Amino acid sequence: MAEPVDPAYGASRRDGVLQVARPDTEWLSTGPDGGRVTADAAYNVSVPAEWEKTTLDAYATDRLDRAGFDGVGDGPVLFTGVAIEDARGARCGPVTAYATAGVSNPAALPMDPTGTVGREVVAETDPDATQGTVNVVVGTTRALADGALANLIAVAAEAKAATLLAETGFPGTTTDAIVVGHDPSGTAASFSGSATAVGAATRACVREAVRASLRAHYDGNDPELPSSVAEATYGVSTDVRADVFRPPLAECD
Repeated sequence: MAEPVDPAYGASRRDGVLQVARPDTEWLSTGPDGGRVTADAAYNVSVPAEWEKTTLDAYATDRLDRAGFDGVGDGPVLFTGVAIEDARGARCGPVTAYATAGVSNPAALPMDPTGTVGREVVAETDPDATQGTVNVVVGTTRALADGALANLIAVAAEAKAATLLAETGFPGTTTDAIVVGHDPSGTAASFSGSATAVGAATRACVREAVRASLRAHYDGNDPELPSSVAEATYGVSTDVRADVFRPPLAECD
């Protein structure tokens, strides 16, 4: 029997809210009202199927209040159409990651697009539609340099995309978001690339957490994993082609 996991970034689930907590963490979020903030926790909030978008700050405050979590409004908040019961976590070395994963709104990126060359982008999906989303929260006990913390988002996004491609055939959804956090009082780390201890552990944790959440969300449940954008409830395929050019050589004075 496997030993219980005791992650440095502990989590609690209550009333459709996942709290990921560690005192005095510095977070960097790509979600609503994102950026850097120092707080004791980050949150992932599951929204109902008939959710109508409103003022997100007020909605987040209300949901966290109702769930009884302290520190309301301090830490980053993500939103998802996936039930928080399907959240899964993973720990490896100095890193812990949590994920909720649903693919009702896949974002495909074909390598042989059928569209014409141009600068016009595809139309957005219905912004009021409740969608699946793949949200990832990563925390490390290391104290990361500013660039290393920012780069950890790229590392987590790469791991998320690789996992989703292997499991679903899509690299992501139209509403994915990532939060990364570090301990400013921990052992210093200047880099977070895939060859570092933090980067390698992040890749492993994101892979396992996303894969486990996908299985929790789809195995034996009503939602079915779409096999294409056309079969999905929502979604986009980036079929437009971009203009390719060679940067000009700078002239010396």
